[in-house]
Amino acid sequence: MDTATPAVTVALHDGDQPLAQIVMVDAHRHAEVLAPAIAKLIADAGVSQRDLTGVAVGVGPGPYTGLRVGLVTAKVLGAALGIPVYGVCTLDIIAADVEGERAFLVATDARRRELYWARYDETGRWAGPDVSVPAKVPDHGLRVAGEGPLLYPEVLPNGTGPAYPAAATLCRLVAAALARGETAPGSGAVTDSGGSTEVNRETGGGLAIARRPVLLAPEPLYLRRPDAREPGAPKRVTP
Repeated sequence: MDTATPAVTVALHDGDQPLAQIVMVDAHRHAEVLAPAIAKLIADAGVSQRDLTGVAVGVGPGPYTGLRVGLVTAKVLGAALGIPVYGVCTLDIIAADVEGERAFLVATDARRRELYWARYDETGRWAGPDVSVPAKVPDHGLRVAGEGPLLYPEVLPNGTGPAYPAAATLCRLVAAALARGETAPGSGAVTDSGGSTEVNRETGGGLAIARRPVLLAPEPLYLRRPDAREPGAPKRVTP
């Protein structure tokens, strides 16, 4: 499952091929549609939750609220069933469905008039993920997948598909990584005290996928602090 973009996408995979997929684009109803989508997917496939052997989830980057819906759901499902939960960068999921071998970008909505972005070529991701205003996205003359070109066509004129991640592709990436023997979260990231995964800035962000594991810890990939803040101490009022 992935909820890091306006799309809520859920798929069922048997380890070799996808069995079914649901994609719904609604930026404001992630929490309402995710659980029913999972239930429908499993019921339509004629299986039960007890048949699941693992959960794959997109870890962003993405807006805080939507991203957390998928991650919390994935971890609760994994804990309830006693099965592993695997995270994958959402930008990598989109990139895996871009056709052609030339260099390209993936850019998704970060709100605040900013974009999350990463650059790819035939070897995988070799720059990003990062966040910036559209005009400062490097090499924005390249082909750009993700929602970015739809939001800022004047800055990113060479849009290409897909606009959103596909859960079936997420499953394919995880199945391939497990077949290669990956078991641990990817390197190049650390977990802070708040339980989020931060990009290692000392290495310039992400490394090429071909030179690093695909699987990440099922924790939100934050490139900046959430918009929401815990309230501070009440202000003193003098009568």
